[in-house]
Amino acid sequence: MEDTLHGTYLVKQIKGDENNITISDVEIPVIGEISLKIYINGIEYASLLCLNQLTEELALGFLYSEGVIDTIDDVASISYNERLFAVMINLVAGKSVEKCESLRSVTSGCGKCFTYINPLKQDKFIALSGDEKYSLGDIMRSMKDFERCSKIYKTVGGVHSVLFQHNDFSVFNEDIGRHNCFDKIAGVLLKKRKMNLIGGGILFVSGRVSSEIITKVIRMGAPVLVSRSTPTSAAVNLARQYNVTLLGYVRKYSGYIYSGEERLV
Repeated sequence: MEDTLHGTYLVKQIKGDENNITISDVEIPVIGEISLKIYINGIEYASLLCLNQLTEELALGFLYSEGVIDTIDDVASISYNERLFAVMINLVAGKSVEKCESLRSVTSGCGKCFTYINPLKQDKFIALSGDEKYSLGDIMRSMKDFERCSKIYKTVGGVHSVLFQHNDFSVFNEDIGRHNCFDKIAGVLLKKRKMNLIGGGILFVSGRVSSEIITKVIRMGAPVLVSRSTPTSAAVNLARQYNVTLLGYVRKYSGYIYSGEERLV
């Protein structure tokens, strides 16, 4: 099933109440997972556990988040080997991976959990500015719509989702890891040459906001992040340091503003 979004399994279903419990056979869908390899100039750079979906975009977004590339023009070629579950990327002449960076395996559960931005890449992370205002009412309505978008979650479960919303362009995706969803958003924007829109848009996420997630948001330059769940303390500290408007527990026209209230009207 690894090469599909989900497979079907025969399992035992438990049903009942405190007085009677029964077990019966039933077929249910189970979310898929692959180990996606990213090769840079023929050398394996990272392995990501993810859905077999938007693989090139995921690889591009991951390399952007890691500070390896800055624009799509840093990439000379990109292709996906379906048989190997591998994205092959060649960088343009003069662009290379830092020698100190070694092969990493990144879990589907946001397992890196960085608390601080890598000092070696700190110049890639800039505090957000700008005086654009965002309607709190529109954000609440958009979150309500966002919660209904997840087709894979409705069918199978086991995925997170992220939406980038802008008046001129929006993109939604799902994956078994929240961090993958953000990288896919970045990859789509890079590939379509629409990264310039990120400074005027809003990101919505279905799950928890860890420090790793907020660093991806800072790297992209997104001014507003809205979560259905909670941020960690490290994420709040980074959001305040880099001037990101961060909302959490946004459900049914309620929630909390953790930073950047001045952008909201």
